Amino acid sequence: MQIGMLVFPDITATDYVAPADLLVRMPGAQLQLVWKHTDPIATELGWEFRATRRMDDCGQLDMLVVPGGPGLGRLLDDEEVLRFLARQAAGAQWIVGICTGPLLLGAAGLLKGYAATCHWASHALLELVGAKPVDQRVVVDRNRVTGAGVTSGIDCALRVIALAGGDAVAQGVQLFAEYDPQPPFDSGSPHKAPAAIVAAMRAKMQPIVQARGAILRKRLG
Repeated sequence: MQIGMLVFPDITATDYVAPADLLVRMPGAQLQLVWKHTDPIATELGWEFRATRRMDDCGQLDMLVVPGGPGLGRLLDDEEVLRFLARQAAGAQWIVGICTGPLLLGAAGLLKGYAATCHWASHALLELVGAKPVDQRVVVDRNRVTGAGVTSGIDCALRVIALAGGDAVAQGVQLFAEYDPQPPFDSGSPHKAPAAIVAAMRAKMQPIVQARGAILRKRLG
C-alpha cells in the first residue's frame, strides 16, 4: 500500500508523526511525507524536518492522509495543494484527515456530503465545507476516515489499519505501540474538561479558528 501524508510548514508534530509511525507498520505499506519540496521545513514549534517526496513527483497513492496544525490555514486557498489533494483522492482507496486536516480535505471538495469530525475548536467549520459534523473521536463514512484533535490521530490510524488490513493487524500494531491510554486527567475533551479551562483554551485558539473560517467562507461561500 502506497501511503502519502501531506506535511507543511507549521504542522503539529504529533498530528503526523504518531499516525505515520503506526500506518507504515501495516505489512507491505510504504509511507512518504509529501510537500512542495524536500528542503527543510519546521513544525509549529520550530523543529526542522523534511518531506520525502515532492507533490509533483508523487505517483498515485492508495491512501491519502492530511494532518493538521496552525500552518493549515494558509493552505485552505492554496490552489496547488488543493489540486494535488483532489487529483490523488480521485484514485485513492482511503482518504484520511486528522485534527484540522479534514478542513483542508473539505476545501478541496472531498468531504461534501460525508460525515466527519475534526479538532473540537474548529468543529463548527466542517459545515462550511459541506461535511456533516459528527462529535466523535473517529468517524468513518465510506472511504473517508477522519479523526478529532492531535492524539486522536492514533485512534484514527488504528481504525484505518483495521479497515485496510484487518483487526488482527491493527491489534498487533496497537500492542507494539503499547497504546493503552490512562491519562492523568479526564480533561481530554471539551465535554469533560472544567468549564474555565475550556473557555481559556477556546479563547486562545479563537483567532486561528476565525481566520480559517474567513478563508473558507470567501472560497466556498
